[in-house]
Amino acid sequence: MPNNRIGRINEEIQRTLSELIRSVKDPRVHGLISITGVETTPDLKYAKVHVSILDKSDADQVIKGLKSAAGYLRRELGAELSLRCTPELVFLRDDSIDKGAHILEILEGLDK
Repeated sequence: MPNNRIGRINEEIQRTLSELIRSVKDPRVHGLISITGVETTPDLKYAKVHVSILDKSDADQVIKGLKSAAGYLRRELGAELSLRCTPELVFLRDDSIDKGAHILEILEGLDK
């Protein structure tokens, strides 16, 4: 049962952060940014946030901007969700969409 609870918390954090990222005023955080997943530790101290960025040229700057805005996002997340402990946010770049597109290209090449 605890895994189901953590799963629901992960989904709520993902949904809330997706809305909150639009309000970040850091100029490095721009473009199409999507939260692809959240992994929270069982004690709710840390949350790994997987971020996919459409513009790959500025991806490192966007991640740096999100890391600098982590305190603001954590505070707003704590105000939105009623958790005993609001997790510390760790932002990670997610390239799974690019890897999936590459595999799809390889598979289409095999058909020809």
